Amino acid sequence: MDAIQQHMIDSSRAARHGEPPPPLPGRYDWAVVREARDRRRFDAVTAGRPAKRRWRAALRERFTRESA
Repeated sequence: MDAIQQHMIDSSRAARHGEPPPPLPGRYDWAVVREARDRRRFDAVTAGRPAKRRWRAALRERFTRESA
C-alpha cells in the first residue's frame, strides 16, 4: 500500500467519524527537514561547537577566497 492509498483510507475513516481529513502525504516534508536542520544547529551551539554554515555559502566563500 502506498501513501496515497493510505491517505484515502484515513480520509474515509475521518469522514465517517466527522473529523477533519489528514494532510496530504508529503505536504510538510520540507518543514520537517528545516526543523531538523535548525535543531542540529541549536544543539551544536548549546554544546559549544560552531553551528555549521549552509553548504552553498561555504562553497562560495571557499571559491572566492582561493581565486582572490
